Amino acid sequence: MKEKPDKTLKELGLLIKKLRIDKGFTAVEFGYRCEMDKPNVSRLEKGNANPTFLTLIRICKALEIDLKDLFEDFKIPEEE
Repeated sequence: MKEKPDKTLKELGLLIKKLRIDKGFTAVEFGYRCEMDKPNVSRLEKGNANPTFLTLIRICKALEIDLKDLFEDFKIPEEE
């Protein structure tokens, strides 16, 4: 049985997906830019992956943003 994505990871994934789309990158192109295959990009964007700090750095480089900019509008979801 699949585990339900963590709310925080899901929120992060949605933010990364929005930024990727805003830059006009396909999931494949984005994955190439941050050294990740398409299935892992999909897992990340759905909140099914917990990216390491180094992965977040590669994501920011691919999106041409600073790490602080990635989290500028990030809201930590409230607990249920």
